[in-house]
Amino acid sequence: MSADPLHRAGKPQRGKTSRPPDAAAASEIEVRRSARRRRTVSAYREGGRTVVLIPARMSEAEERRWVTVMLDKLAAQESRRTLGDTELAERAERLSAQYFDGRARPASVRWVTNQNTRWGSCTPAEGSIRLSHRLQGMPEYVVDYVLLHELAHLLVPGHGPDFWRLLEAYPRTERARGYLEGVAAAARLPHPPGARGE
Repeated sequence: MSADPLHRAGKPQRGKTSRPPDAAAASEIEVRRSARRRRTVSAYREGGRTVVLIPARMSEAEERRWVTVMLDKLAAQESRRTLGDTELAERAERLSAQYFDGRARPASVRWVTNQNTRWGSCTPAEGSIRLSHRLQGMPEYVVDYVLLHELAHLLVPGHGPDFWRLLEAYPRTERARGYLEGVAAAARLPHPPGARGE
């Protein structure tokens, strides 16, 4: 996010900011500053971009922080629109293509309500992946991480170095693991899938 006329106070200004490396979904982010806006920050999707509305007086550091917060908030709202099993399977196929060159090919991917001690599970012999319904409503990057984790098990059993090398391709792995650890700690639930102590 550059220091350009976009950052001057005064009438609302429009400008494009660079996309944070871990931004989900939107291909472009536009920050609009307004002198009339005092404290509130909001964001919405407009076509293929995300528009973030902020007070004109915000510093560049505050802008970066709020862009990240608002991207996560929008992603969480969007993921609350529950994906059905068909959409979940399509998502797994896209993730496999993007991160594993399409090599992970599950026979089935579905939500289940009987996994209260795990976030997801995979049976490589059957090619089946199951995600806990507790993930529904969590940010997209978290669901994507759990899907990728289970897809990786179709390629590498266990949690050895080869397995973790596969997951390094996903840029939000550590952030998603942190999110799940926070949820687990808050609810005294199990650790995220593949905690290194397994």
